[in-house]
Parts: sequence; C-alpha cells; structure tokens
Amino acid sequence: MSEEKHHHHIFHHKKEEENPSEVDYEKEEKHHKHMEQLGKLGTVAAGAYAMHEKHKAKKDPENAHKHKIKEEIAATVAVGSAGFVFHEHHEKKDAKKEAKKQGH
Repeated sequence: MSEEKHHHHIFHHKKEEENPSEVDYEKEEKHHKHMEQLGKLGTVAAGAYAMHEKHKAKKDPENAHKHKIKEEIAATVAVGSAGFVFHEHHEKKDAKKEAKKQGH
C-alpha cells in the first residue's frame, strides 16, 4: 500500500508577505464578519438541536435521561457559539477602526 495520503488541514499555511508589518484590515474585517456569520449559524443549529432533544425527552420517557443530557450539551454548545459570535463581532469592529486609521 504505497498510496500517498493527503491530509486536509483546518489551518492553511500561507507564504510570508513581502511586508509582514502591514496588515490588510479590510480583509481582516471581512474575515471576522464571515466568522461571525458562521458562529450565528452554529448558535441557531445548536439551539434547534437542543429544542429537538427537549421535545424527544417528553415524547420518549423511557430514554428521557439520555435526551436530557443531549439537550444540555447542545444548549452549552449554543452558549459557547454565541460567545464566539460576540468575540468575532468585537474583532470585526476593531479591524474596521484600524482600517479607518489607515485611510481606507
């Protein structure tokens, strides 16, 4: 089995820019906006799953404890995702402020 395996990485390494001290804040702002939107999607999805499990707990009393645990985990994920959205929103605001300072 001499097949080469290709690993997919979450973080893609980019080559160093010519002037690494100069940051493109407009690009950074777009990135944080995108991450904020993805975070919102994750919050809604986790919240919906928590509600789904809450409903299942009522309809399936035999396995209610299992559904209750899944509901609580999903609710925790939703809260964490909302925190991530809050963080990205502030990062986006900071990048926007820096872009204005640079005169873009």
